Amino acid sequence: MKHNILDSFIRLCFPPCCIVCGNALAASEECLCMQCLQELPKIRNMFPDAAQEIEKRFWGKLPIEKAASYFHYAKGSNFDKILFEIKYHGRKEAGKVMGRHAAHNLLPDGFFEGIDLVIPVPLHPARLKQRGYNQSEWIARGISEVTQIPVNTDAVYRIGNNSTQTKKSAWERLEAVQGIFAVRNEEDLEGKHILLVDDVLTTGATLLSCASEIIKAKGTRISMLTLAAV
Repeated sequence: MKHNILDSFIRLCFPPCCIVCGNALAASEECLCMQCLQELPKIRNMFPDAAQEIEKRFWGKLPIEKAASYFHYAKGSNFDKILFEIKYHGRKEAGKVMGRHAAHNLLPDGFFEGIDLVIPVPLHPARLKQRGYNQSEWIARGISEVTQIPVNTDAVYRIGNNSTQTKKSAWERLEAVQGIFAVRNEEDLEGKHILLVDDVLTTGATLLSCASEIIKAKGTRISMLTLAAV
């Protein structure tokens, strides 16, 4: 009881704010206010066939079951603040909240049916130590809370710490991430349908590099989900 009173007092004096517009959040809101959540440029609302819009980025590169992204990322838009806050300002809890929103958005389409395991794209240990957390893991945990599909953060690890991808061409990005992931024990993944999760989809080079190692496990199937897509 005392804890609830204290929380209410803190919220009254220091109300949490929407990470997009900066307005104070209502008690029922988390990270995003209802207005910004409604205005979020969701992929499924922007394209007649949203699933194919994301999946076609992987056509001819790697056999995947399905792929999706929650919202459209445009540099300089109000909504790019979401990824910036999650990735660079320590707002890991916002990653989990957005992961839940993404999962709720895709549930009606049956996107998660048949998936056995959620694996977030891992960070290199040096980058993880610097940042303190893996933003993709927090997004994955939000997805897991809604779907009840377990998250595995141990099966795949990163052995190469590539430099920032921002100013690289599509070909340079693909070259930079070749061979930077490895699987600890392929037997743990055999026969499973795995959902690979990352924060943002640009060229898909990182996801493809990670998935190409996972799919070496016998009978493994891969699907992709990112919080945002360019």
